[in-house]
Amino acid sequence: MDNTTEGKWDSLPLKLNHHILQTLDELKFTHMTPVQSACIPLFMSNKDVAAEAVTGSGKTLAFVIPIIEILLKREEKLKKMQVGALVITPTRELALQISEVMDHFIHKFPQFSQILLIGGSNPIEDVEKFKEQGANIVIATPGRLEDMFRRKADGLDLASSVKSLDVLVLDEADRLLDMGFEASLNTILGYLPKQRRTGLFSATQTQELEKLVRAGLRNPVRITVKEKGVAASSTQKTPSRLSNYYTICRAEDKFNNLVAFLRQHKHEKHLVFFSTCACVEYYGRALETLVKNVTIHCIHGKMKNKRNKIFLVCVSLGARIKIFPCNIFAFVHRCGRTARIGNQGNALVFLLPMEESYVNFLSINQKCPLQKMSPVSDVVDVLPKVKAMALADRAAFDRGMRAFVSFVQAYAKHECSLIFRLKDLDFAALARGFALLRMPKMPELRGKTFPDFTETTVDTDTIRYKDKNREKQRQKMLAEQKAKATTDPPRKKFIKNKAWSKQKSKKERKKKNAAKRKRAEGSDVDEEDMTELLNDTRLLKKLKKGQITEEDFEKQITAVPKTKGKTEGSSQACNSSGDEAV
Repeated sequence: MDNTTEGKWDSLPLKLNHHILQTLDELKFTHMTPVQSACIPLFMSNKDVAAEAVTGSGKTLAFVIPIIEILLKREEKLKKMQVGALVITPTRELALQISEVMDHFIHKFPQFSQILLIGGSNPIEDVEKFKEQGANIVIATPGRLEDMFRRKADGLDLASSVKSLDVLVLDEADRLLDMGFEASLNTILGYLPKQRRTGLFSATQTQELEKLVRAGLRNPVRITVKEKGVAASSTQKTPSRLSNYYTICRAEDKFNNLVAFLRQHKHEKHLVFFSTCACVEYYGRALETLVKNVTIHCIHGKMKNKRNKIFLVCVSLGARIKIFPCNIFAFVHRCGRTARIGNQGNALVFLLPMEESYVNFLSINQKCPLQKMSPVSDVVDVLPKVKAMALADRAAFDRGMRAFVSFVQAYAKHECSLIFRLKDLDFAALARGFALLRMPKMPELRGKTFPDFTETTVDTDTIRYKDKNREKQRQKMLAEQKAKATTDPPRKKFIKNKAWSKQKSKKERKKKNAAKRKRAEGSDVDEEDMTELLNDTRLLKKLKKGQITEEDFEKQITAVPKTKGKTEGSSQACNSSGDEAV
């Protein structure tokens, strides 16, 4: 840890409160990290700070300590409902982590109280808790915080509470923007006083982040912290003690390789990232059976309160496995969950042969170099066991089908679409890798045949749920469907489903319809002219399709007497409409 520290806490130019020093000693934080030694004095000197430092460099203490010091120096003590500090972070897990750190410090300052405002719980409960207990320090995720500002009808006037705000911190600011919280942040900033100290902390710098710096900070001091041992010209975004690796394997071998790797490294801690919640559920359950004597927790965005119970402290992670190459900015943050505060760690990405160019892309775009790792040894085919699980319990069968569908949909939406192209995927090999019993029915597979994929001979409709109540409900539903099919005549389906990856969003359709209405409202064409225009358009379409001759077209279009001006206008409009329709 020596090469990651910047001296002891008492070497700071501004002396810290003795209770803070005492807490640091209790937590065994004897030395500062570079980002702490750079940010704390500036923050305490009432400077706005925009700090870029690799994930895991100790940024949390770099703003927790100044927050407490600034609040202690207030001339007027904060009242119960006055918010003096606000920390916004992109995920519940990060908010929980910050809240735990803050708790350690304010334990010795009973005059301060904090509240955690995050999703996954009833917002009314948060409103009641705030009204009852108040809060001087708020740690929140953007969505829930924005919602709290709109709860005045429920008796919470948060806009008035933040008028006393001294400090705003945007933690993991690049991820806040990357995860689509820009609109929420702008709304929240509109409620906050301009006279405040603001700290913005991130692992990467983007153009969007620069806009946020200009909007939310006043003459900020910009800090870019590089670890010792990293060349001055380097802009590497991950910790220097983090080793990034990749390995190439076929789609049908990917899960086998993962299982073999985990079995060979049981003594280490791991985080395994998959591309979707459904994949986490499916493969997580399979790993529980296949990797013995290891505790496995599944965690994903749809778990609500359960996520908080399973929250992992990853400070001492020895290894990191990553199955799916995701968003490039998320890659940096996820790798940074290991090798934290000077510890060593490893990241491993499993890539398909056609995805190897992603390695160069990461190296150039994110300054995140990856080394090629030799193939995993002693790989055993565990997929038959996964298939057996699906045959034994319909719940496992369902999870596999959902995981496959969600993976294909996520792949279609990957931001590096030049590298991760849906048309390059070998669906048969992918289905074998997912240990599917049959191919799912989905728009992306319509019209395709898969001679390289062998479906099970078992009728999958006969697979039963192990949960007796669930199976009873399924049988009841099947009986109802069968009865309905015999009594109701079959309905003709006129609309075919498009592939999910090609569907237009509802927002786009609404926008188009609104534009049509606007054009209609602004039109000065009367009803008679409109009828005539439609008739002319129909005639032109018939002419284009060869249903009538040019002679018939001329006769019918001139059959009704028109003034010269009107005829010309109609012809022009008709031609325009006709070309557009065809």
